[in-house]
Amino acid sequence: MPVDSDPRLRALRDALWPERAPVDERPDPGLDRLEAAVALVIRAGVELDLLLIKRATHERDPWSGQMALPGGRFEEADPGLLHTAMRETLEETGVDLAGAGAPMGRLIDVAPSSPQLPPMRIAPFVFAVPPGTEARVASPELDSVHWVSLGLLTAPATASTTRIHFSGFSKTFPSYHVVGEHVWGLTHRILRGFFEHAPAELWRDPHVPEVGP
Repeated sequence: MPVDSDPRLRALRDALWPERAPVDERPDPGLDRLEAAVALVIRAGVELDLLLIKRATHERDPWSGQMALPGGRFEEADPGLLHTAMRETLEETGVDLAGAGAPMGRLIDVAPSSPQLPPMRIAPFVFAVPPGTEARVASPELDSVHWVSLGLLTAPATASTTRIHFSGFSKTFPSYHVVGEHVWGLTHRILRGFFEHAPAELWRDPHVPEVGP
C-alpha cells in the first residue's frame, strides 16, 4: 500500500525504521533454539487498528486460548523471518501482507521467560495495510480475529492485570483488557515495546476516555 499517502503511517515508519529495518533475516541453524516471527498489522482507516487473534483451545499448544499476534515458527522453506511473519499471517487470517502490506519496521526480539517453554526467539515485524482490509479465521488454530484501535489499547482504562494459574502456581501479569479478553505475556511485551517507540499522537483518539468510570 502507498504509505506516503497517509501522514500517520509516514511518521510511524520514520519512527520505527531507523532503529531496525525489516530485513528478511534467515536464522542461524547452529543456534539451539526455535525461531519464530509475528506481525503487528496496522490497518489505516479513520483510526489506526491493530489485528489481534485469539488462539483456539488445544492441549498441545502452550499458548492455547490466548490473545496473540498472527505469526508462528520459521520453516526451512521460508527465505527469512520476515517471510515467516507474512506467511503465517496469510495462513491464519487471510491477510495478504505480501500483496497489500507495507513493511514499516522491526521491533526488538523477545523470548519466553518461563522455563517451562522451550528456548525460542520471536521477531516482531510491523506492517501497514489499506483501509477496509478484512481478516478472518483461516486456520483451525484460531478461535477469532479482532481489529482493535491503537487508541483503545493505549487508553489508561484498558490497562489491567490478569492472574494466570499453571503447574500449581499462580501469578499476576500486566495486560490490556480489550474485546472481553486479556492480552498478556509475550504479546503484551511486544505491544509495550511498540508503543514505547512509536509517536503517541498518531493513535490518540479523543473519543476514548483517558480514565475509567
